[in-house]
Parts: sequence; C-alpha cells; structure tokens
Amino acid sequence: MKINYQETTSDLKTRIDIHNKYGGRDIDEWMLETLSLKPGMKILDVGCGAGKQCFSYYNALEGNADITGGDVNQELLAQARKENEKIDNKVKFMELNFNERFPFEDNSFDLVSCCFAIYYAEDIPFTIREIHRVLKPGGRIFTTGPMPENKQLFYDIIKEATGKPIPPMPGSSRYASQILTAVKETFAETDLKIFENPLTFESATPFIDYTRASLNEDRKIWNSLFQGKDEFEAMMSGITQAANRRQEKDGKLVMTKVVGGILATK
Repeated sequence: MKINYQETTSDLKTRIDIHNKYGGRDIDEWMLETLSLKPGMKILDVGCGAGKQCFSYYNALEGNADITGGDVNQELLAQARKENEKIDNKVKFMELNFNERFPFEDNSFDLVSCCFAIYYAEDIPFTIREIHRVLKPGGRIFTTGPMPENKQLFYDIIKEATGKPIPPMPGSSRYASQILTAVKETFAETDLKIFENPLTFESATPFIDYTRASLNEDRKIWNSLFQGKDEFEAMMSGITQAANRRQEKDGKLVMTKVVGGILATK
C-alpha cells in the first residue's frame, strides 16, 4: 500500500509546537518512562525526521549510547545534522528507507523505534520483519501511532463544516489493526500502551492553526475534501466558523490526542 503523503517541515513544526503549548501531558516523558533505557544501548530510530527522538534518547542516557537515526526526507535530515553539531555529532544520521532492506547486519540493535511514521510503510509486515531482523535476541521494538479514538473533536468539526466523510487516515486506520497485528505475529511478546493528552484551547485560533497545518495542499490524503488553494481556503473558512461556534457554546475546545505505544520483544 503506497501512501501518497509527505508532511512539510513547517506544518510538522506547527503541530509539535501546539502539542507542547496546549497539551496537558508530555509524550516524551511517557516514552522514556515506557522504555526504561539502559546506558550503553545500541539504538536505531527509523523515520527519525529532524532527530527529535534520537536527541531525547541521547539526553536521557547522558550520551552513554550508540544512537543512529534514519529517514528518507533530506530536508529533515539536514535539520537533524545541524542540531547534532551542538553535541559534537554524537548521534549518527543517515538516509534510510523503511520500504527497503535495512543496511545493517542481523542482531545489531538493542532497541529499534519508529515513532509516528511506521503507518506510511508500503508493506507493513516487511518493515516489521526488517526491524525484527536487525534486533538482537531480547531486543525491543517501540513504535507509536494514533489510535482510532484520536483527536475526535478535530474530525467532528471538519465533518460539521464540510458535510463530507473523513477519508481513511494512514495512522488511525492502520495502527491498532494492521501494525499491531504484524508486530504480534512477528515478535515473541507484545504490549500495547495508551497515552492520552488533552489539548485545551481557550480560543479557537490555535485549533484553527493546527487544522490548517494538518489540511494544507501538501497533504494529499485530504484531497477528497478540496482541490487546490481556493477550495482549501473556502473549506478553512467553514471550519473556522464551525470551530468558533463550538468554542462559543462550550467555552473552550478540548481535542484529546490518543496515542498507542507498541512495545515488543524479540
């Protein structure tokens, strides 16, 4: 299944900033608590983007780890490498396509993570098997993604504004089904952990900013709702009105992120 989608760097930053400013919980803390990292680990982060997860691991372990991040997006890798200079390039960054055989020997890593990315893989079982292959015996996979209940308010307001059905999302439509099933079939032990983070907006403006970043013209999975800039702006006008009505009625907007964390052992 080929996913025709690539998020722009500016859109991703907007969404992360809004999560950090308006969220009630810290997902990075939750990930680190879930993983219980140990000094000296050899870690691979697949779909690393700008390196956020790699640097989180590096800081948590105070540099006492062998960390590699891989991605196909050259713009994001360039950002990761620029940030890496601040720590004397202690993290390794490389081009890595999770739709192809990984350029590593069998039994190489203690932990392979893939956070908010694995649901874009063209062949989920293949990618899971590659992660399994490069893990050492007893090594772990950790992957995160949206559950079907994720940010229900976001979808409710879009449906109210457009009168159209929401297209299947690569994450929430695949994560708790195809991806969890593939991990269970491949790994010896699998555990699903749930993280909920309510984002509370006292005004509709940041919610609208979040929505614009999620629905812009580059996001091809939304093309059943709009074609081109004019239709996009018309749709955003309707969403803005619907969000303002909801905010006036309820006094605030609360959009709850519901994230699944699959942790499995080889």
